[in-house]
Amino acid sequence: MGLSGWDLRKTLRLFLRCNLALNEWLGSPIVYRECGPLAAQLRALIPAGFRAPAGYHHYLRMAQGTFEEHLAEDPVRLKKLFYVLRPLLACRWIRESAAQPPTEFARLCDASWVSDDERAMIAGLLRAKADASESFRAVLAPEIRRWFERELEVAAAAAGIRSAAELDVELLNGLLRETATSAWV
Repeated sequence: MGLSGWDLRKTLRLFLRCNLALNEWLGSPIVYRECGPLAAQLRALIPAGFRAPAGYHHYLRMAQGTFEEHLAEDPVRLKKLFYVLRPLLACRWIRESAAQPPTEFARLCDASWVSDDERAMIAGLLRAKADASESFRAVLAPEIRRWFERELEVAAAAAGIRSAAELDVELLNGLLRETATSAWV
């Protein structure tokens, strides 16, 4: 069983700066227990506070680094493909919508800007990963390697994304006061 907790002030500071780990945690479909309304209030504020450039660069660096470290040469661990695939799809989500990508991988794949051919490729990779052991390594098919390389090039070329998101710090200060006050009642 996992337990996750965040210091309230630190959480709100991270949220103000559009911390992707926090946003993804808030967007997780798996919630065992929540105390109070704060998480729901923060979820509702994600669209207003999402900073597309920061999110885009975060996912782009993640995809590039993992590709270079784990997928540049064969054989590759199938699991590592998804550590590049998910952030590439997140970059595409941001390019297309300027919004926080969903935490759920299936929602990223279901987006209208993911082609049927790409969905078929992803489904094949998911099947191969499900059938393989954690440490299984395989030669990456040339067409899949080319797809990853092309997507990395497209993502890098589009890295100049702009955002007008600006979250009012006073709104978060109000949440801090409200949450701290309700904890003592």
